[in-house]
Amino acid sequence: MKRAALYARYSSDLQTDRSIEDQIALCSDYAGKQDLTIATVFHDRARSGASIVGRDGVMAMMDAARDGLFDVLIVEALDRLSRDQEDLAGIYKRLTHLGIEIRAVHDGRADIVQIGIRGLVGALYLQDLAQKVRRGMAGVVRDGRNAGGKAYGYAPVPGRPGELSIVPDEAAIVLRIFEEAAAGQAPRDIAGGLNDDNIAPPRGRYWSGGTINGNPKRGYGILQNAIYDGRIVWNRVHMVKDPDTGRRQSRVNPRTEWQEHAAEHLRIVPAPLFAAVNSKPARTNAAPARKNARLLSGLLRCGCCGSGMSIKDTQGKITRIMCTRAKESRSCTNLRPYALDHIEATVLDGLRARLNDRALIDHYVAAYNDEHQQLYSGQGASREKAAQRLDAAKREYDRVLNAYVKGMISEAEAEQRLPELRSERQQLESALAVLPQPPKVVTLKPALVARYIRDLEALEASIADNGFVSEEAKKHLRNIVSTVTVYPPKPGELPTIQIDGYLSNLVDQDLKQRASLRGGAMVAGEGLEPPTPGL
Repeated sequence: MKRAALYARYSSDLQTDRSIEDQIALCSDYAGKQDLTIATVFHDRARSGASIVGRDGVMAMMDAARDGLFDVLIVEALDRLSRDQEDLAGIYKRLTHLGIEIRAVHDGRADIVQIGIRGLVGALYLQDLAQKVRRGMAGVVRDGRNAGGKAYGYAPVPGRPGELSIVPDEAAIVLRIFEEAAAGQAPRDIAGGLNDDNIAPPRGRYWSGGTINGNPKRGYGILQNAIYDGRIVWNRVHMVKDPDTGRRQSRVNPRTEWQEHAAEHLRIVPAPLFAAVNSKPARTNAAPARKNARLLSGLLRCGCCGSGMSIKDTQGKITRIMCTRAKESRSCTNLRPYALDHIEATVLDGLRARLNDRALIDHYVAAYNDEHQQLYSGQGASREKAAQRLDAAKREYDRVLNAYVKGMISEAEAEQRLPELRSERQQLESALAVLPQPPKVVTLKPALVARYIRDLEALEASIADNGFVSEEAKKHLRNIVSTVTVYPPKPGELPTIQIDGYLSNLVDQDLKQRASLRGGAMVAGEGLEPPTPGL
């Protein structure tokens, strides 16, 4: 008899969890009628069919197919596998290559024509559903209700979907922000004052200039939000899904597509004040946008609060950086600027010294292996025992399910036994998931260390010659460095710099575990800007 795998899925957490059991029962009955032996079952609960990204059940099913664990895949309908044309065709293509049939209870054996038609129908269904949702949201806005998330200063009215009420305390803060902006204060200064007064921000831990000024193109931010002016603006953005990652991304719609409706009952800011603030040129105090222009862009961290560090200003040929959180909102005490050129030079010198010290790296590798072996010690037997119990529970579940499908036990007996076995299996899977995998013993690859040293020397020479840093050079550095943390100095001392990196890129290529490559903090050399009074 051929071995069959069953797959079930339902889309939303608003649907009943029972849908999975109903689909599996239907597929099991079909397998019995087709003289197929059920080898394994896969499912995805509350997962959209728009993409296979994030669907563990499909991924596990494809892994099992490559391992040759079944010969036939049974689904209730092909749209359970995917409603995306590319994904459905890809699943069919790969399973067919492995010699595995796809059978749908309602359509029979799938062929290339069915896959094409069902993929098209599924894509049209998703498109039609999206249009209907947007039509419904447009109707909500026309009624003067809110179709999206609530803005700061408002709270939802219980039992009345889409309706908002003004929160007096938060509304007073909104009014204060507009009045200070109208008086000429920059967004960063406004945010700093709110942080100084310990006023809770809309989200996160502190106010920032971005929270105040927002994004004019999207109409976001306190000063840009039309709802404070008694207007609900909808359809400013639309969502698209990245086909590679499955993540939703927002894209700005043309302003001609924005829909605006009056909601005077939600006004917080007087119309003249709102108009006065938004008629002024935006004041952000922000430096020109840079795209990884410097060697350490995106890697620098403040030693006080852990936030990123960004360019403060340029004095002559010296570019200075400071804590972004301190610059944007004054919510960090590290207000001192640092010379970026000298930090970059210190990092390169320190990396070369660390990588040239073979004894130090050998110590890292030995300490890594010892620590992970100690962490795993005593848990290996527990993991093996749990895995054996899980295998036994799965076999027993399949045995009872097959007995019910073949009529060897009654429905009442199956209903009594299957939930118990399912619960036991889920408990064992949860227990096994938290037990660590056996540690992998790693070994140093001297050739990789030598390559990184050569790259660092070439990078230093390039910077010394023309100050240019190529994208390839920055990529090499980021392969080994994850963060560079700058700690403010005590009076009369120089700042210290701590480099965290990836040990995995110096050892086995298939090692996924991130490991620290610190080896102590470095003291910046003479070139680093000394403490300057008043800065």
